[in-house]
Amino acid sequence: MDVVREIVADRLGGTSFGTGDGTYKFERIKRAKAEAEFARPDVPIIDLGIGESDEAADPLIVEALAAEAGRWENRTYADNGTAEFSEAAARYLGRVYGVRADADAIVHGIGSKQILALLPACFINPGDVILVPSPAYPVAASWTRYLGGEAYPLPLRRENGFLPDLSEVPPSVLSRAKLLYLNYPNNPTGAAATTGFFSDVVSFAERNRLLVIHDAAYGALTYGPSGPLSFLSVPGAREVGVEVHSLSKAFCMTGWRMGFVTGNRTAVSAYAAVKANTDAGQFRAIQKAAIVALSHPEITGRSREKYSRRLDLMTDALRAAGFDAAKPAGSFYCYAGSPVAAGTEPFDSAEDASLWLLKNARVSTVPWDDAGSYLRFSATFHAPDEKAERAVADSLRERLVSARLSFR
Repeated sequence: MDVVREIVADRLGGTSFGTGDGTYKFERIKRAKAEAEFARPDVPIIDLGIGESDEAADPLIVEALAAEAGRWENRTYADNGTAEFSEAAARYLGRVYGVRADADAIVHGIGSKQILALLPACFINPGDVILVPSPAYPVAASWTRYLGGEAYPLPLRRENGFLPDLSEVPPSVLSRAKLLYLNYPNNPTGAAATTGFFSDVVSFAERNRLLVIHDAAYGALTYGPSGPLSFLSVPGAREVGVEVHSLSKAFCMTGWRMGFVTGNRTAVSAYAAVKANTDAGQFRAIQKAAIVALSHPEITGRSREKYSRRLDLMTDALRAAGFDAAKPAGSFYCYAGSPVAAGTEPFDSAEDASLWLLKNARVSTVPWDDAGSYLRFSATFHAPDEKAERAVADSLRERLVSARLSFR
């Protein structure tokens, strides 16, 4: 008998831990991709499921880390972060988003994922509710459930511009709600928020005594003429919300694990208190390299140009195969309605379609069946130059057209 299984916490399934189909979706995709590669190693997979850059961090950032890594003064615990990093983050918010931020109201995190995991611990008691878009990055909702709270889904529908309809939340749910999680530019839909929507969110939060958690991981990756938009740029937002920023997407620093949170001072202080009992801070040398990154937003500009070019190519290829694809307003994802069949083979879900495309067309995607059936295609595929990008897009078009996909 497995004695340890008998004492696993209920939040992880208790004695049923590891026996169900609760595998993290992205882990299931990795396993399916590995199986497809093993089955047909002669035909390379076009991997459009990756949620991280295909490039390494800029040499400026790498050189800064190399210079700082061996310094004696960087060996110690960083706790809740260095003042220098917070000051650089404040300057970055002003330069890129036009937002005034006080350095003493900015606290770093070991990646934005950690920040999103710890914020519910600051506010959620058993029975409390967090309002979460559906689909959404799962971390905040997962930790809310771990703490005995509930995650109430807000469907993201195409007809509403993939913005949640806050008027649909029942009063019985609102009376128990404490947090509203948002993420724009959005993963997976690629939608961007507007100033008007954010203003409505502020009013909604004020009326219902909610804290807004805006996940701005893709905030700097926008393709419209108006540029990046911060939730904190809207009047009143700082009183009802926090914004979480990441260096992973904007600066190709996924594995470096650097992010920060700012906004409402009480919320930031609560996060700092929980964080102080969770970790001892990110390595000071990484924080100093991150300061270099934040001081050079033109690095993000180069990534933005690359993703914009690739999204144009991908969108054209998807349309040729029948997808209702449109270039996103932000992020590096194209989100399109899933096919219902390939030839005479029907699909019951986006996950079915995704697995079929992986095995038969050798195209890897991420499926979403939360609010309709959609596939997410990422522009982070590996291609060292523009010629290679066009070759990937041409191969994608050929494989998808040959699949004879049909749609509703």
